[in-house]
Parts: sequence; structure tokens; C-alpha cells
Amino acid sequence: MNTMPLTPNRSHRQVAAVAVATALLAAACGGASEPREPGPGEAAPALAVTTDTATDTDLASTFEAGGVVRARMTATIAARVLAPVVEVSVRAGDRVRRGATLVTLDGREMRAHVARGRASLEAADAAASAAASHTAAADAGLRLARATYDRISGLHEKRSATSQELDQATAGLRAAEAQLAAARSQSLAANAARDAARAGADVTDIGLSYAVLTAPFDGIVAARSTDPGSLATPGAPLLVLEAAGPVRLEVTVDEARGGGLTIGQSVAVRIDGDGDTYLAGTIAEIGRVDPASHSFVVKIDLPDRPAGRTGVFGRARFPGPARRALTVAASSLVRRGQLAFVYVVDDEVRARLRPVTPGPAVGDRAEVLAGLSAGDVVVASPPAALRDGGRVIVNGAPRAAASGGGR
Repeated sequence: MNTMPLTPNRSHRQVAAVAVATALLAAACGGASEPREPGPGEAAPALAVTTDTATDTDLASTFEAGGVVRARMTATIAARVLAPVVEVSVRAGDRVRRGATLVTLDGREMRAHVARGRASLEAADAAASAAASHTAAADAGLRLARATYDRISGLHEKRSATSQELDQATAGLRAAEAQLAAARSQSLAANAARDAARAGADVTDIGLSYAVLTAPFDGIVAARSTDPGSLATPGAPLLVLEAAGPVRLEVTVDEARGGGLTIGQSVAVRIDGDGDTYLAGTIAEIGRVDPASHSFVVKIDLPDRPAGRTGVFGRARFPGPARRALTVAASSLVRRGQLAFVYVVDDEVRARLRPVTPGPAVGDRAEVLAGLSAGDVVVASPPAALRDGGRVIVNGAPRAAASGGGR
């Protein structure tokens, strides 16, 4: 094969072309380069974190007691007489004013008693008037008999009247005195009968008022248990009326736990339907201990609420004695489903994911029941990019470890 020897000029042009192509390729590759994740075996960058130290802390213990929300004033409306129900003017949920008619009973028999009482009073008034007239007549007869006696006695002293005439005047005086005494006694009896008849008439009037049941205060009809045509019996509830306005929670507390409760003490209250929202209640009443159940009722006044309801369930959280517990910052807990973890910073300044058993949170601290020991350094508010075993850079100095044993 024949070869053409390269001339110096042609060799230089080929070398220059290769150099230019190599430079363009390098420039193109350099412009398209992007950051990449660390490959296998390469170290991940350290994350800046803030730490907290697990310490033994004095926590105020609490206990809860459940109960029912009730109005501060409740009245059970019941009949005082045996009578059929004629009309029920309200329904459950109605708002009523004081003095408003609630239930009307059949009052025909009571009205008859009223009429009889008034007739008896009129008869007693007439009898008292007649007795007063008899007393006045007896008094006038006594004055005449006394005047006659005085005149006959004077004439007898002058021997102008006989002894028989004096005896007759004396007897007339004694009879007049007896008649006046009898008339006064009859008048007293008539007056007493009139007073009794008046009292009887008042009783019948009061009895007639029992035919109409009215509201004793402004409130809301909480329950209705009667209808027209029913027979109202004395003491049987017909309606339940609750005072409008603030409500209270009535809870039952065990005797062993209620030693530190006092009237006026502030209590946290949670009502069903309000989620995790707590209200600030005030203890208003503390009942006596029931010897059978060894418990007592505590009534807690609640603040005014637009949606205050009665009959719903609620819980009161009472303060108890302080207790010693291991705590960490509440932000250090990492929850995955129903499990809880914390990142513990080890001696190599790496975050190790460790399962823990958390207790209740108190403010910004959370109790740890198991999984940590006093003095363990944990990551507070761990970033989302933090992984188990990842290197960290501590931004905040850990708290000094408190004295105490491990958990």
C-alpha cells in the first residue's frame, strides 16, 4: 500500500482540530454538571440542631373526675293537688319569663270550695254582727238595771221604798250583768267563727291558685313529662325548669383525693364536644362525704359561654401533689403512628433514633416513662432531613444533667 508522507503543515492542522474538539466537549460537559446525592460510602453533611437534656423535674400531678353540666338553679314543676291537666303552655326548649303560665289544671272543684268558703265567711260575718247587737242591748239593759237599783236603794234608805222593791232592783241588776257577760261571750265566739271562716276562704283561694302553675324564675324548659288529659298527682314532676345563664359542672370525687380542694379554687374543665379546649372553672360548693360510696360532689361554676348546654358530660382536672419525673422538651418527641421516638446525640456527635414511652406533657416539657436516662442529650425540634445515625452540629449547648438515677 502506498503511503503519502505527512508534511509538517498537514500534521499541525490535524493536531489543532483535535485540540479544539476536545476543548468544546469539555466545555459542554462542564456546563451540564449538577449537584448529586452522596454515593455509597460517602459521608452525608452534618445538620445543625439544638439539643436538650433529659432531667428529673418536679411536676405537679393532676387527677380527673367526670360529671354532668347542670344549670346553677333548677326547679321541678309539680302539682300540689290531684286534678286533671287541662293545658300545657310550653314545650321543652322554650324560654319563659318569671310568672308565665306553664300548666293549667282543672279547677272546677277548687272554685266550688272557694264559693263555699266565701258563703261561710258571709254567714260568720252576719253572726258576728248579731252578737255585737246582743252585746250592745245587754249593755244598755245593764245600765238601766244599775240606775233602777241606785234609785230604789236611795229611796230605801229614806224609808220611801220597801225591802221587796230593793230586792227586785238588786235581782234585776244581777240579771242584767249576767246577760251582758253572756252577750260578750257570744260575740267573742262569733268573732272567732268569722276569723275561722275568713281563714277558710283564704285557704280555698290559695287552693284555687294551685290550678295554674307558673314559672318561678326566668329560664328554659329542660323537660316536659305531661300532656293535656293526664292526671296530675301531688309531687309528680310535670316540667323541669332551668335558670338561663351560667352553668356548672357537678362531679363526684373520691374521698381519698379531695383533701386539698377548697371553695374558690380554680379548676381546668373540659366539656364533651369542645375538643381539647379547657375552661377555667371555680369550685363553688363542696358536698359532704357519702358514707356509703366514700365520695362527695363538687360543684364547679363555669364561665359564661354562648353555647352553654346542660346534660352534657364534662371532666374537671384537679391539681395534686408534686411528683418527680424524667422530662425532655416536648418538641423533641417524634411520633410515627402510635409510636414515639427521640434522637439521642451519642459520643460521636451522631443522632441515634431511640424509641421511648412518653407520659403527659406539662407545658413545654414531656414526661418520659421509659427509654431514656437522666443526662441523655436529645435533639429538640429535629429537622425533617435528620436520619438515624446522621452527624449533627450542636447549635445550643445541652442543659446540665441533673442528678438522679436512670430509667
